[in-house]
Amino acid sequence: MKTQYQLVHGPDWHSRQVYCCQSYMKVFRTPLLLAFAFLPFAIGAQTKPLISLDEFMNTSDITDVRIAPDGSAAVVAVSAPDWRQSRFNENLWLWTRNDGKLLPLTHSGHDSSPAFSPDGRYIAFLSDRTVAADDAQDDSKDDDKGETRVWVIPVNGGEPFPLYREKLDAHAFAWSADGASIDFSTTQPLSKDQEDANKTEWKDVVRWREQERGDTLVAVPLTSAIRESTQVPPPNPKQKTADDKPALPADAKVLAHSAFEIDEIAPSPASGQIAFETGPISHRLENPADSEIFLVPAHGGEAKQLTHNQGLESHLTWAPDGKRIYFSVRADAGSVEGPYRDVQGRLYVLDLASGAVTRLGSEFTGSWEDFTVTSDDKVLAGGLTGTEQHLYRIDGAKYEALGTLPGNYARMNAARDGQGLIFTHSTINSPMQAFFADGAANVAAAKVFTSFNPLFAERAQVEWEPYQWKSADGTSVEGVLIYPPGKKDAKGLRMLTLIHGGPADADGNHFGADWYDWATLAAANGWLVFRPNYRGSSGYGDDFMLQIAPHLVSVPGVDILSGVDALVKAGIADPNRLAIGGYSYGGYMTNWLITQTPRFKAAVTGAGAVEHAANWGNDDLTWDDSWYLSGTPWEKPELYQSEAALFQLNKVKTPTHIVGGDADNRVSYFEQVLLERALQKLNVPHALIVFPGENHPLDKNPWHGYIKVREELKWLDKYVPK
Repeated sequence: MKTQYQLVHGPDWHSRQVYCCQSYMKVFRTPLLLAFAFLPFAIGAQTKPLISLDEFMNTSDITDVRIAPDGSAAVVAVSAPDWRQSRFNENLWLWTRNDGKLLPLTHSGHDSSPAFSPDGRYIAFLSDRTVAADDAQDDSKDDDKGETRVWVIPVNGGEPFPLYREKLDAHAFAWSADGASIDFSTTQPLSKDQEDANKTEWKDVVRWREQERGDTLVAVPLTSAIRESTQVPPPNPKQKTADDKPALPADAKVLAHSAFEIDEIAPSPASGQIAFETGPISHRLENPADSEIFLVPAHGGEAKQLTHNQGLESHLTWAPDGKRIYFSVRADAGSVEGPYRDVQGRLYVLDLASGAVTRLGSEFTGSWEDFTVTSDDKVLAGGLTGTEQHLYRIDGAKYEALGTLPGNYARMNAARDGQGLIFTHSTINSPMQAFFADGAANVAAAKVFTSFNPLFAERAQVEWEPYQWKSADGTSVEGVLIYPPGKKDAKGLRMLTLIHGGPADADGNHFGADWYDWATLAAANGWLVFRPNYRGSSGYGDDFMLQIAPHLVSVPGVDILSGVDALVKAGIADPNRLAIGGYSYGGYMTNWLITQTPRFKAAVTGAGAVEHAANWGNDDLTWDDSWYLSGTPWEKPELYQSEAALFQLNKVKTPTHIVGGDADNRVSYFEQVLLERALQKLNVPHALIVFPGENHPLDKNPWHGYIKVREELKWLDKYVPK
């Protein structure tokens, strides 16, 4: 089966759906066990054509998978580029266990974050699709523009309908324990009188911090939304609320107010309570205390704060008996124990009776990533060690391996009322797919039920291996070498050192095919790609991760250059054909390393700062920045200068390609302008391309990511020819 995608003609998603559905039917006729799911990708690699840029960038991405409460079905959220509309489409797909089919559930291109109702009859999701204006909100009667609402669709057939029509952005949502209502959080709404007064006094002026408002937690009965969706609106509807009352859905019940944004909602299945996690209204991490867990009665009332720590809790999950709350703290989000510091991902359980927080799986030396809780109260989690992420069952401080095939297990989700378990798995050469297992004991026999991106099996596969070396101080460091197809044993290869972001991340045996993770495309274009997991990377223990502070770029820089030296000494890399690149923190490191050595003949850098003082003020992770450098700019001015590329840019000789989004709130676009200005002054060959409207992730317009990778490959070939 073949297909070709010509981006110059603007392929649409519908042609991809037909191709994918045909492939699904093939998969379901011959179910694949997980143990063999990726074998076809390695057979006959040398006889297949190389993947093209167009094909590589036309990839679908599984963003979420959720299992029905009884394990009979699953919903898969998928994002894919829509080249004609210059946007990404987000749609939902439904898989049913009885017939093994995966079929499109929604088609709007705006739908994400699905969740089954407790009885499995409905799926709620977030969408910014439009609904007719409500006259209680907008006398203009124009359609709304861009509000993200909660929508609901029947599993057994029917059209989606909005939970409410008011112009209220939903920050988070969850089904109530009995499925009778859906709880959602939104910025505390103003009355029409208040909005008019603000507009009269302030026009379009932004009052920094002063105008911020916290969130309201609201419950809307499902029956009200169903009734509203089946009614024909009158020709001249009356306003539902007085001008001095906040505009909420007619049957909505306010459950709680928060001084912060409510980012996650988790109703208890048994105790009649709702847990929620807060975050900063501004989306700027200026104080870890803004992110805590609260508890409120399901019928509404005063919220009680449960946690007081400097970790950023997430993934709130109740124990089946409603007596405990499990949660995680990501590898880049501090820790519950003591002062803020970026250590490996951790799992915890909070006992409601005692208030005690206990760390789970503490004997594991790697980083805990995704997790789920089974119907019999067992914790299953993905654990990252080195270049592999396996599936484990956790019992107190101990852990037991369940899924250990090479690759990356992620997005696990267990049935609430049954034994079913779904998860995703991928390897460098096998795209991410979703798998179903009949319980945790049967992970090895899991069956694949998606078949996205089948084209990669028809293209020549890269070869790869883990690579270890010693840094200058004797520290052991690991990374990944990705070879051009058929070049595993070759010597004297031109080499691209491609540095991951984070820095709390790691490159390893997982699939990547987008503007950020394009290592396999570079390998297909004749590059040996070196992906170093320098100090500060996750998956190698807390001590290894903590050694990045307070020398934010110089210590990892030595690790990376030591790896390059080792590869040159071994004859694998050609010392005269070296290039370097990265995005985000990978851009930070690229900017730094071209000041440390002239050996790189080309550099491609994106969204990386060249200094830390202004970036500390602009970064939405400002607290994290000051931890890495052990203080604020006025407390540690010497580190802010010595660890900055800006003050050594006069050493740069490397032709450098720069990219950035002009709406980036993580690393200000003006950091890219500053770098460009310096290289212009120094007469170093360079280019700067800017993506309008893009924040730190280039997720608004797929053409931006496409052009980024296209131009970076051209730049590398120009200065380091084959």
